[in-house]
Amino acid sequence: MASPAENQIDALIRELSLASLPGDAFNQYAPGEDNNAIRRANLRLYLLAMAARDPKTLLVMEAPGYRGCRLTGVPVTSRKVLLEGLPGLSLFGREGGFRDVADAGFERVYGEQSATIVWSALASLGALPLIWNTFPFHPHRAGQPDSNRRPRAREIALGAKFLRRMLAIWNFEQVIAVGNVAHETLRALRLDCRKVRHPAHGGKNDFVAGLIACLSIGA
Repeated sequence: MASPAENQIDALIRELSLASLPGDAFNQYAPGEDNNAIRRANLRLYLLAMAARDPKTLLVMEAPGYRGCRLTGVPVTSRKVLLEGLPGLSLFGREGGFRDVADAGFERVYGEQSATIVWSALASLGALPLIWNTFPFHPHRAGQPDSNRRPRAREIALGAKFLRRMLAIWNFEQVIAVGNVAHETLRALRLDCRKVRHPAHGGKNDFVAGLIACLSIGA
């Protein structure tokens, strides 16, 4: 029999798959595509693994990038991280059941800078917060699926609905906003949070320092 958390996770993924998006945003969980089915399965494995660990911290990022979650289905996780795993955190890897997805045109995309920075920092700290995106789908420039753009206000509003679902499933003791988009969204939802810099565009050192400060009370 499925646990309450498992039922909630399955309902969340079902709702993600049915979300209607504009043409310049990609729903990597939508039904009807084999690769999307793999991404749904990867996300389910990740969320179930996190449920078993009962995380106390939620790390909220901006949106999937074309080199990361758009391909793997797991927030801020590249194919490299997903397939090679994180021994220090006992997470991911082919042996954990996570499967590869390389859509046509993306076969050579393997790593992602933000994913590498985030997971390397967490592994070095031995910390495992749950990671989610403000907008859980991939926003890109029109006609350029291999690009990223900032999510629009309407997209952020859609993402807030899923963010509330995440907050309802887990009992987090702290929420960390990574970057301005996440921080503005959480503030609009009247949620107490701490803010750290996004690791992209030269923000690695400030991100890591902020993460250490936030996680010093435990993750």
